[in-house]
Amino acid sequence: MMKHPFFVLSICLLATAPPLAARDTLTVAAAAGIQANFPELKQAFEQESGIEIEPVFTSSGKIAAQVEQGAPFDVFVSADVSYPEHLYKSGLAVTPPRVYVYGALVAWTLGDVAFDKGLTAVLKAPGIRKIALANPKGAPYGRAAMEALRHYRLLSALQEKIVYGETVPQVNQFVLSQAAEIGLTAKSTVLTAALKDRGHWMEIPEEAYRPIAQAAVILKHGEEHRPAAAKRFFDFLFSRTARDIFARQGYRLP
Repeated sequence: MMKHPFFVLSICLLATAPPLAARDTLTVAAAAGIQANFPELKQAFEQESGIEIEPVFTSSGKIAAQVEQGAPFDVFVSADVSYPEHLYKSGLAVTPPRVYVYGALVAWTLGDVAFDKGLTAVLKAPGIRKIALANPKGAPYGRAAMEALRHYRLLSALQEKIVYGETVPQVNQFVLSQAAEIGLTAKSTVLTAALKDRGHWMEIPEEAYRPIAQAAVILKHGEEHRPAAAKRFFDFLFSRTARDIFARQGYRLP
């Protein structure tokens, strides 16, 4: 029996079309500091759009370096502005960086610490042998922590106590494993379900460090391969839904 031409054409199109998952999966490179907070954002976006997100987490500096080396990321959700700005000026991002939140820095410990005596007294206490912070070379929260220590004129006195994690989650792990008695970390992480009932924390005053402006960009790869999906997620970061999520997570809104 002779097959109808339309039937043959339909079979050919189905055979050559890319899988639906491959078409609709967006690769989002995100700063490790937002990893614990990302699932709520991911779920809300996927329910709203039907577009699946595949997140990749590491330090903002490493993400920028990987993009320069050709990593196939579609959107970059950074913990600062400088790395997205660098990629935009290099032609590897197609949108100017846009700030989606401002991060807040806290001192967090599992121990019984008298935060009412102030940060300086706490960090210089004899029981504090190790202070964990993220590597300032690639992690914006690490840079903010160093600025705070300089602000309080503590860096020289505490230099030998400092241990560096590559990312904010590694700083938190140092505290959880008691490899460090205290960590200078992201407020948003200590408010997560996994940590909010563990230990004590105090927010470090805003004047002690430059604002942690966290920005996002659509990357060249996303514009070339998934432009509609990349733009939809980028726009979602500034939607009322996302802003409500960020506010609950302890971020400051722009």
